[in-house]
Amino acid sequence: MDISKLGEFGLIHRLTDNIKPQNTSTLVGVGDDCAVMHYPDKEVLITTDMLMEGIHFDLTYIDMQHLGYKSAMVNISDIFAMNGTPRQMLVSIALSKRFSVEDLEAFYDGLRLACEKWGVDIVGGDTTSSMTGLAISITCIGEASKEDIVYRGGAKDTDLICVTGDLGSAYMGLQLLEREKSVYYQQVDEARKAGNKAVLDELAHFQPDFAGKEYLIERQIKPEARGDIINSLRAMNVRPTAMMDVSDGLSSELHHICERSGCGCRIFEKNVPIDYQTALMAEELNMNVTTCALNGGEDYELLFTVSIGDYEKVEQMEGVRLIGHITDANMGMKLVARDGNELDLLAQGWNPLK
Repeated sequence: MDISKLGEFGLIHRLTDNIKPQNTSTLVGVGDDCAVMHYPDKEVLITTDMLMEGIHFDLTYIDMQHLGYKSAMVNISDIFAMNGTPRQMLVSIALSKRFSVEDLEAFYDGLRLACEKWGVDIVGGDTTSSMTGLAISITCIGEASKEDIVYRGGAKDTDLICVTGDLGSAYMGLQLLEREKSVYYQQVDEARKAGNKAVLDELAHFQPDFAGKEYLIERQIKPEARGDIINSLRAMNVRPTAMMDVSDGLSSELHHICERSGCGCRIFEKNVPIDYQTALMAEELNMNVTTCALNGGEDYELLFTVSIGDYEKVEQMEGVRLIGHITDANMGMKLVARDGNELDLLAQGWNPLK
């Protein structure tokens, strides 16, 4: 269905009429000039992200439902990274005429799956037209007690550095998707030059080769915010001293924490968690797997520091890996290689303005 047949308000009704608030802090959601929320005894956390077609996502290899899910999760992840609880979300979209009502419904299906997983209410946003493709802006609102909020600047000398899950897999998933996209367009180009209509017809049903690498694809197009780890930390009465999510790459995030905290760090290459599929893919592409893990980004794992007194608690936590420790600032930020040599830890993660 052409979106113009519904109009802006008709589209809003179609996408949001069956969205019902789940949180007591949501007094009024979609349907008025503003959402109304009430937080009597909590600090309010607000984060926003823009996702631009051609910069942050490629619709050649991500469908609208997965894009909706990912758009929500990357914002929910920011709330967890402050040790908060996500509650509400605002969704704004600018789109060109090539998108249909069904495309937007699929996008909202993905949004709602992500929001329902973590009890987040979609309370409003905006829709408008675009001359250049799809643009998405998500704002997520959360809550936390003042004493529970964890900032980037709280790390101190002797604190332990921890990371969840594994690193580099989302980046390897992106490399795999880009490779298969390149193969597809190369075959299309050759068939067009040869005027081979039969091959072009076959390429309409092109299937990329992802066999044995499904985990990497999932990590790229369907990231998961680590609210499970936040719940585990709370259950074990562990409050991180500093924390952020790994969106731009481990090395860049460590630089942010150390610069904000006025400290240095030592992380050990042998302790950086890397999945087997990530290592195999890096070898296949002739890439250094440690470099991919340090700088790839989009893993949306949690990087956090804890007091050395919490060592035994953290060591018992499933899905958490101790990778190093905080040092005095004058010792710099270093990666201790497998051979024992210390290398400067360079921030080479994702920079969208480059």
